[in-house]
Amino acid sequence: MSKLTAAARTTITRDMSKLDKEIGNVYESVALLGKRADQISVQVKEELSEKLEAFALNGENLEEVYENREQIEVSKHYERMPKPTALAIQELIEGDIYYRRTATSANPAKEA
Repeated sequence: MSKLTAAARTTITRDMSKLDKEIGNVYESVALLGKRADQISVQVKEELSEKLEAFALNGENLEEVYENREQIEVSKHYERMPKPTALAIQELIEGDIYYRRTATSANPAKEA
């Protein structure tokens, strides 16, 4: 996740003509970004789960839960990260997303 500093942390308006320039179709661009955002989301969730496992206590009761400053800092770090969609858009802009078209998805309207 080294691209965290380049991705937008807040909502910004995007020019769709720039986003679909490489792919050529706005709908395919949106579908591609959605799939990549899902992949990023799964990766981030796995990373967070691994880091939080270190703080898990065996036999933990709700009454015995206490605040762990390190755990709070890890959680805050992940809360401040850009959203997966912003990361996917940044990857598309930088040309870091690999995609390919299958023969069936080339243009289904012409086949009908």
